[in-house]
Amino acid sequence: MKAKRIVLSGLFIAFGIILPMIFHQFNMGGPMFLPMHIPVLIAGLFLGPIEGLIVGLITPILSSVLTGMPVMFPMLPIMIFELGTYGFVSGYFYKKLKLNLFLSLILSMLDGRISAGIVVFILGSFFGYKGAGPIPFIKGAIITGMPGIIIQLIFVPLIVKLLYKYLLNN
Repeated sequence: MKAKRIVLSGLFIAFGIILPMIFHQFNMGGPMFLPMHIPVLIAGLFLGPIEGLIVGLITPILSSVLTGMPVMFPMLPIMIFELGTYGFVSGYFYKKLKLNLFLSLILSMLDGRISAGIVVFILGSFFGYKGAGPIPFIKGAIITGMPGIIIQLIFVPLIVKLLYKYLLNN
């Protein structure tokens, strides 16, 4: 990984920790607006699948350790896989398969939620998680997170295009 990509990955991780802190500090509904998802999606789309995966895996872990959000169980493992999937899939579809930016974003958001559902199933089947099953979990995450999903669909492509415009040699 080139130095510039490492620095940008670190910045996306930092934004992934800071944005949720801001949302929670001002009681702006983190689970509703999904602020940690935004930098991970941008990292995948802008930097590619490997950097997106790394940002998606590291961000919830560091955030949990440093801020207590997400809580260690059950949300941390769910978010590690969900955000790791967002970062990898968005980068893979956009940078490797050369799909449209918007389509890459939507497909990664779907795949990330499916990944979260699979983890919920595994946690329920093998680790004593007694919460909602995978389908109700995904449904609830989509319904609760609808404002955040809309924000992502509007702002993530815009930010990625601006980054390409101003940071040409990525």
